[in-house]
Amino acid sequence: MLQYRIISGCLIGAAYVLCANYLPAFGILLLLVAISSLAQLEFYAMLRRAGIPCFRYVGVVCGAALIAATFFNGGGVGARAAAAYQWELLVMLASLIAVFVRQFPQKHNDRPLETLGGTLFGIWYVPYLFNFFTRLAFAGNGASGGLMVSPSGRMLTLYLVVVVKLGDIGAYFAGTLFGRHKLFPRISPAKTWEGLGGGLALAVLGSWLFQRLGGGRLGALEFGAGQAVVLGALLTLSGVAGDLFESLLKRAAGAKDSSAAIPGMGGLLDVLDSLLFGAPVLYAYAKVFLS
Repeated sequence: MLQYRIISGCLIGAAYVLCANYLPAFGILLLLVAISSLAQLEFYAMLRRAGIPCFRYVGVVCGAALIAATFFNGGGVGARAAAAYQWELLVMLASLIAVFVRQFPQKHNDRPLETLGGTLFGIWYVPYLFNFFTRLAFAGNGASGGLMVSPSGRMLTLYLVVVVKLGDIGAYFAGTLFGRHKLFPRISPAKTWEGLGGGLALAVLGSWLFQRLGGGRLGALEFGAGQAVVLGALLTLSGVAGDLFESLLKRAAGAKDSSAAIPGMGGLLDVLDSLLFGAPVLYAYAKVFLS
């Protein structure tokens, strides 16, 4: 299992570095939509495993439309921020109407509230949170906005993935070697306080090294050593929260993993769970504190 996890992790990491540095803007849009859609389908599969009906294809189309709305408005930065916000609201409203209308032809569904709630929650949980990657990708474009993914945006998303996944790696090995005290056994029996400490230590170290090697900058954004330490801790804690949240969903569905798509790691949603909670934290921090 560990061997497959390491191999899968290295391949995913190499692919991400190549995409983050060399993929053109439209290719990034296609990649974001593909990843979000596949992860969202895994979420809907867990709902069905738990006996909760949902409109999975309607949800996936709505999620893809949300990401596209943000992308074609320059990620909601600069002069296009207001337009992006309005389009995102329209897409979310259209999603609500689409899911509601889709319910009309169903003659034998005696659980309409669960169907509506599960479908809409899939839109909020996966593409809505994942869409912060779209926003981060355009960060640093300045007042002009535009459809050009900025060097700062590429660096921010790379930093996010590196720090959050270092937290995951540190937690895994520290928990395996030293774990004695359970963190939240009702939700995730394998997680321990020792693992949390190891994840925090490695993520903070990785964030600090990222700051030092980058000369105190994330692309065009200033990035001090103190901010590196704070961000490393915040992203680790948000990643743990995301991991625990998905564990709660998996326990409710009676599933060990969201799927078996990635050897040694489970499903795509199992890889993204910590990043889904980390992306909005980094976006908010960058908007408020990074200049």
